[in-house]
Amino acid sequence: PQDPRVLDSMLPYLTAYYGNPHSRTHAYGWESEAAMEKARRQVADLIGADSREIIFTSGATESNNMAIKGVARFYKSRKKHIITTQTEHKCVLDSCRSLETEGFRVTYLPVKKNGLIDLKELEAAFQPDTSLVSVMTVNNEIGVKQPIRDIGEICRAHKVFFHTDAAQAIGKIPMDVNDMKIDLMSISGHKIYGPKGVGAIYVRRRPRIRLEPLQSGGGQERGLRSGTVPTPLAVGLGAACEVAQQEMEYDHKRISQLAERLVTKIMSEVPDVVMNGDREHRYPGCINLSFAYVEGESLLMALKDVALSSGSACTSASLEPSYVLRAIGTDEDLAHSSIRFGIGRFTTEQEVDYTVQKCIQHVKRLREMSPLWEMVQDGIDLKSIKWTQH
Repeated sequence: PQDPRVLDSMLPYLTAYYGNPHSRTHAYGWESEAAMEKARRQVADLIGADSREIIFTSGATESNNMAIKGVARFYKSRKKHIITTQTEHKCVLDSCRSLETEGFRVTYLPVKKNGLIDLKELEAAFQPDTSLVSVMTVNNEIGVKQPIRDIGEICRAHKVFFHTDAAQAIGKIPMDVNDMKIDLMSISGHKIYGPKGVGAIYVRRRPRIRLEPLQSGGGQERGLRSGTVPTPLAVGLGAACEVAQQEMEYDHKRISQLAERLVTKIMSEVPDVVMNGDREHRYPGCINLSFAYVEGESLLMALKDVALSSGSACTSASLEPSYVLRAIGTDEDLAHSSIRFGIGRFTTEQEVDYTVQKCIQHVKRLREMSPLWEMVQDGIDLKSIKWTQH
């Protein structure tokens, strides 16, 4: 949900201050421009950047597209190779696929069982014409946190630009673009209790990163993203960043406790539950559990008064099991039985307890209906069974 403090900051710009922030000839424009520049500073402060390095976009999907396609196309005369991982967000993978049709080569690094990449494999993937490495900070399905600082060091040593999709990390864990040697970073508004439909991209000025813009027009946002900046949304993103900076430590501690409570209670009551992704290197607010011998979709339907998902919200229309879970080597049947729980700033202890209780109740009920569960209880190894095709 949007933080009420964010809404309060936006309201004046939805009513009284309606000027176009790019209009230089009247006071209405100046008020909006001042508000927009303040928001730019608030975003920059959260990640240790200079406000001139922040470009407003419509969200992290646009920012990811801009970073990947923009860098690749700008440097294409000399550099035709990009490195990313198999567990990136769909918009990163699709941007890379679209570049492959333009003649670029893309290396999709595998991840280990715990969801983290192997830094030696990253080192080995560099080629003389690599222009960009793109690795997300916190995974949106399993919550694992990649070793961003180490990746930044490696990229800097190879003189290759480093982009990270930090939509799930910004405002939740400390991020510093200089300390982590990040050259481009994607940010989303609604992941940090700001408005939907707004985001930002950080583009380093020194050493300067050049992008070919995706959108042509009036040259707003340093010519990288033409179009009128929506002042109320930008103000909301700025306010959300400022609140996140003040409350990050408190939120993290509280969310960690709630996450611990959820996982411990479920696992103590229900056998054969697997937590996907590394136990240590993770953001606690994103929990992905697989309930063996239960169909994830049927569990979701049983829990329809709780907002949960199987896989990510972006790919839920397909019946394929999550590609992120497949990449970490989860068995097909376990991947189908996985549920993602999100815990945030406004989640209460009562909501966690309610979810746990419902979850336990329905997993037990669904397992009682499952012939597979019955066979497992009888000591039959399901892997040894030859299922006949009808």
